[in-house]
Amino acid sequence: MAADPESRTTTSGQMVTTIRLATNRVWNNKATGEKQEQTEFHTIVAWGGLADIVSKYLRKGQLAMFEGRLQTRSWQGQDGVKRYRTEVVAENMQLGPKAMNAGGGAYQSNTPASAKPAANHSASNKISEEEIPVINEDAPVTSDPIIADSDIEEKEIDLKDIPF
Repeated sequence: MAADPESRTTTSGQMVTTIRLATNRVWNNKATGEKQEQTEFHTIVAWGGLADIVSKYLRKGQLAMFEGRLQTRSWQGQDGVKRYRTEVVAENMQLGPKAMNAGGGAYQSNTPASAKPAANHSASNKISEEEIPVINEDAPVTSDPIIADSDIEEKEIDLKDIPF
């Protein structure tokens, strides 16, 4: 994510969230052997329930994958020049791995902590597909789409378990 998502509600009451996403490409120049890098910025538009989820769970710097369709809009600028913008209209989203220092917008896995393997801080540490939720555009929106109320186990908090 190149920036925090921006949400608004249309006059008809539909929620829409706009996301700026950066994609990087790295390669070696065949002639010189030098490392080359190119960054492209894309605008992604999510509607309805998916827009709500994106605005709650994504923040700048987090990884996410979007699937959708391309849509090109055009309009007349104030200078009289016709302008165009091609956007991805999101239909599906998959959250990337949770950052170690992510703030309140980070998602939680529905896998209990006791069932997860011990943390491995090596560069080859990978997250299994079961730990990364896939959220579809037509999925019903609940108070927390990742954790259902029936999955929450209430228990008393011990002060020594608090890390600060």
